[in-house]
Amino acid sequence: MLQWRSEAADGDFMAAQLAFILPPGEVWLVVAVIGLGRGRAHIDGHLAVKNVEVGYVCDVDSTRMAAGQARVETKQKARGAKAERDFRRLLENKEIDAISIAAPNYWHAIMAIKGCEAGKHVYVEKPGSHNPFEAEAMVVAAKKYDRRVQMGNQRRSYPKVIEGMQRLREGAIGRLLYARCWYKGARGSIGTGRPAAVPSHLDWALWQGPCPERPYVDNLVHYNWHWRWFYGGGELANNGVHILDLARWGLGVDYPTKVTYLGSRYTFRDDQETPDTGTAQYDFGSCGATWDQSSCHPRKADKAPAITFYGDKGSLTMAGGNDYTLYDLEGKAVTTPGDGRPSDVPHFQNFADAIREGKALNSPISEGQKSTMLCHLGNIALRTGSVLEVDPKTGRILKNTAAMKLWKREYRAGWEPKGLVGT
Repeated sequence: MLQWRSEAADGDFMAAQLAFILPPGEVWLVVAVIGLGRGRAHIDGHLAVKNVEVGYVCDVDSTRMAAGQARVETKQKARGAKAERDFRRLLENKEIDAISIAAPNYWHAIMAIKGCEAGKHVYVEKPGSHNPFEAEAMVVAAKKYDRRVQMGNQRRSYPKVIEGMQRLREGAIGRLLYARCWYKGARGSIGTGRPAAVPSHLDWALWQGPCPERPYVDNLVHYNWHWRWFYGGGELANNGVHILDLARWGLGVDYPTKVTYLGSRYTFRDDQETPDTGTAQYDFGSCGATWDQSSCHPRKADKAPAITFYGDKGSLTMAGGNDYTLYDLEGKAVTTPGDGRPSDVPHFQNFADAIREGKALNSPISEGQKSTMLCHLGNIALRTGSVLEVDPKTGRILKNTAAMKLWKREYRAGWEPKGLVGT
């Protein structure tokens, strides 16, 4: 519940449930952070916002849980965070106003939907869903239960990025034609997993959660699940969602009419199923976009920015942080506002303001999942070797039975979202 707090001399808090709207600065939010890898940054972000308390931390790994609690204690002196292994116990707790989800992708929509059902507001990491079915279901849940659900594509709250998008709207580079997205990294091999005993600090059954049971292997937890289709969506759903979100935002489009994605695992021979190199292409009818990735080769000779927008009068680039640069048709920089230091805090601030003051979310889940759907569609095109035809009004795949088999996944008994969207 939203709470009004007065701090006593001994540091204890006296809380009273709000019966009316109090002046700004007197409404406290109690947040529970779930998943304490990336979630440690969530702790930092929430605690940088005035009158937000991280009251609970949650993880299926006891070592991560301890690290999360320690992080809270260093920043929130008056009160530490309570620990909970099973996120469902958090949903039963009336003290908690919002959950902040940084668990693996296959948990995102499940936790968000259950959070909405329990009356909690939700901050959820990108991509927010594992598959298109979940993307649709969580959008319906947020609306049905009237909850504020913010997706963690934090560039939506970077001041210079917002300014750059406004320049595009004002016609700074003329009619928008295309956006090119780039990603390069130097990831190593994930090796070949071997069956092993589950570490004593890990609840393996709860880590798997909505996924059907599989044996534990030693190269999966806590990060390499990204590169297996059963759990993750590869680089496209990992970093691609950030930059494709910028592309869609800048171009002013929702869903494409056609999608294709060609690539493979070229660099290493290991357990990774998703491509380390590839290019996805999106046709929006009046304009287009590409995503070009090289995850295991840093391509240091390539100096391309994270995204370039092309118009009939010039171009606009963004390096990927809190920045943008405008160029004329001759390639001359006509304005360089400079690199502002990126910070996630404005995105967490916006989430709190939406809950307490009714301000619009910078990335409501209904908008965020349109960008995530680009990733889902790209991966489905790759896995089926297809050029997908897509309904630009709904994002749904047209006339492709093989592709629609990947629209949703199999769930462990009791975990599939029900009653929100059709199957």
